[in-house]
Amino acid sequence: MLHKLSLMNEFRKYFDSDRISTIQTTGTDWGLTVYHVGHNEHPGHKPYPDTSHPENYTFSWEKGRVLSEYQLVYIPKGKGIFESEASGPIAIKPGSTFLLFPGIWHRFKPENATGWEEYWVGFNGNFAEHLMNQECFSATDPVIEIGPHPEFIQIFIRLLATIKLEGSAFAQLASCLTIQLLGFVYASASSTSNSRDRQHLIINKIIFQLHERWSEDVDMKSIAINNNVSYAWLRKVFKEIVGYPPGQYLLNIKLEKSCQLLKETNQSISEISYSCGFASEQHFSRTFKKRIGLNPFQYRNSGIKR
Repeated sequence: MLHKLSLMNEFRKYFDSDRISTIQTTGTDWGLTVYHVGHNEHPGHKPYPDTSHPENYTFSWEKGRVLSEYQLVYIPKGKGIFESEASGPIAIKPGSTFLLFPGIWHRFKPENATGWEEYWVGFNGNFAEHLMNQECFSATDPVIEIGPHPEFIQIFIRLLATIKLEGSAFAQLASCLTIQLLGFVYASASSTSNSRDRQHLIINKIIFQLHERWSEDVDMKSIAINNNVSYAWLRKVFKEIVGYPPGQYLLNIKLEKSCQLLKETNQSISEISYSCGFASEQHFSRTFKKRIGLNPFQYRNSGIKR
């Protein structure tokens, strides 16, 4: 059996167009061709994504990207955010899997403070398209919660080893393992109860509202009432799904925006404090120092980027 530690070094493999063409026309046709696969532990306080991606796969948070194939991305550790033109912003927590669809603009990144661990596989083909057209897979709801699941990780590890070694019939084995991964995700998505679907729908809607109103003094009780849930329900379910309460999530958005303004504008710290919805400059400075480790003035003059 493969040992996880033997494959936990950074690894990624992208096939060029000639290699993909060869794979597609050699051996058994599984209807699913693997384009690339990888694993990476991205540390906190480091720009994302790193520079190891080929030019046609890398992207910036500001511009995002559009792919011509499908991708399955699994985050067993860490937190972050995913956003696409079809889904809007969605919080990513440990155990989240998200699907990327061809032709759909998207972007994602880990929280700067925590980083995350990521596995991914890119693929295409007739059978792949058939699978991804199933009712439980949707570009408007692309995040599926699997949890930190050892069996799922083991399939990824076998896929990484298969691609890494490129032994006999590796392309067919890689296709088979990717189909197993999709089957696992399909089973997880299909078993989700209607109640849980409703919870995710409401929380994702509230997350979108918080991103729209991040600069305001948001009243979470009013947010709850406007979404036909109680404040106690909102706090409990939001924390279960996202990993921390809605007030903390909103604060993270405010701090992320303030970091951007400190680095990219000449606004005074007082102006930034006001525009980000803090009660006072003093409150902003204390909160910023506690969470970031530097006060706003020190951060502005540091080489740290978020």
